[in-house]
Amino acid sequence: MKAIRLVSLCFLSSIATAFGQDFLDRVDEFLTRSAYHDNVRARLSGLLDLEFYRLDEPPLGLINTDDHLLFNPRLSLFLDAQIGPHLYLFVQSRIDRGFDPSDEGAQVRLDEYALRVTPWDDDRFNLQVGRFPTVVGNWVQRHLSWDNPFITAPLPYENLTAISDTLVPYSAEAFVYQLLPNERYEHNPLIWGPSYATGISAAARFNKFDLAIELKNASLSSRPETWDALDSGFDQPTISARVGFRPNESWNLGFSASDGSYYRPETAYPFPPGRDADDFHELVLGQDISYALHHWQFWAEFYEVRFEVPRVGNADTFAYYLEAKYKITPQFFAALRWNQQLFGTVQDNAGQALRWGNDVWQIDGAVTYRFTPHMQLKLQYTLQDQRSLAENLNHTFAAQFTVRF
Repeated sequence: MKAIRLVSLCFLSSIATAFGQDFLDRVDEFLTRSAYHDNVRARLSGLLDLEFYRLDEPPLGLINTDDHLLFNPRLSLFLDAQIGPHLYLFVQSRIDRGFDPSDEGAQVRLDEYALRVTPWDDDRFNLQVGRFPTVVGNWVQRHLSWDNPFITAPLPYENLTAISDTLVPYSAEAFVYQLLPNERYEHNPLIWGPSYATGISAAARFNKFDLAIELKNASLSSRPETWDALDSGFDQPTISARVGFRPNESWNLGFSASDGSYYRPETAYPFPPGRDADDFHELVLGQDISYALHHWQFWAEFYEVRFEVPRVGNADTFAYYLEAKYKITPQFFAALRWNQQLFGTVQDNAGQALRWGNDVWQIDGAVTYRFTPHMQLKLQYTLQDQRSLAENLNHTFAAQFTVRF
């Protein structure tokens, strides 16, 4: 079965080359429309991703399956509309098997919808309302499959921890050992992917400095089911911000912060007397760096995160990744990423220090071949070591064929 699916991906890739780009260029022209003397412009575009995973158990990150093989197709549709010089509308919908790779049935979702206002003709200030990615960090700006050198996200965005947005631990021991293999998806990473929560944001640019701030209905660690304020409300807002500095064309430095409750409003297990979900926050400090030189691109992010856990206290962790991409030819490039997450300790009732998570390191390697400006094939291998009673390395192979239109 593995060989059949890999051959299928290669077959699709060969068709892509024969198919050429003329057809998709014509599709692009057809899906672009304007009216009122070009004052209203709209463009429909999309990404078709066909992904294949060969997994060890438990699966890597946010992949949700009990099988060793997973085929995960995804169609993403984007609507961009410019209404006059100062209004911009963006919508993203997806047809897939879940926001994260899974073996569930097909579903249709509206992941993003945002209205942006730019009062001036340049981009020195804008105000945005709706559902959109977080302003924190620099990976979110390149998280879509066409822009991401890898198939998966960096470790801070998908490594599941003992933190749960629904389980309230009754002791430090219960908290430390509550991350069971068959309940992994009930827990949360530090940042759940691009974090398409609902809210409002403002962004400004002053010479070499960028400032962005957002107020959203859910924390950075919140799961996709809570991102829509129409479903989960706005009772537990999170505030996040990023300050960026661009000393020249090559460098981009950023500092981020976020604070908000991470528990879901419907959490049933009782909190300590006199406390509720609003009293337990996720606090994030982040630093990001990007650099470009000739054929090289480099990115890095560092996160210091504290979760306030009922009956436990502060659970601290540090996670980071270092990523490099090299363009071998105009169509062929390779990327390497080192990821690591380190966990602090909490105290049990006897005053003993317990480490609340297993330290983990992960290395990702990927190659991408771009057949045309509309089609590419990506291959990735991941090796992960998470210190636990079973000292086994986790091996994951992934392939992704993407059509952009």
